[in-house]
Amino acid sequence: MSDCIFCNINQSRIVDSNEYFYVILDVYPVTELHTLIIPHRHISSYFELSEEEQSSLFLLLKKHKGKLQKIDSTITGFNMGINDGEDAGQTVFHCHVHLIPRRKGDVKNAKGGVRGVISSKQSY
Repeated sequence: MSDCIFCNINQSRIVDSNEYFYVILDVYPVTELHTLIIPHRHISSYFELSEEEQSSLFLLLKKHKGKLQKIDSTITGFNMGINDGEDAGQTVFHCHVHLIPRRKGDVKNAKGGVRGVISSKQSY
């Protein structure tokens, strides 16, 4: 797609790739080393991925979790997220998965994690 930023990514930003996906560091990171895993194929939704692509994605998530922890020993956890659809906050309509490293004390209270996308639901 000619106007899609992920279809037109500068190749110098790619830190890893495989048959189905490429990996970059997020330009607007939530935390240091915030990583995106993006399918080569232009699709808007995670639910459009084939089973082969889903398996490949899982392997890349595991691989980069390990790589990031080797780079930075202060990483003690991860949030993984997919904004799938406009009402879920998706702004780039090319499927992509966020791998967000977390560190002890990076927020006052991490309880609830991804539940924080709806702030009133984070604490329970």
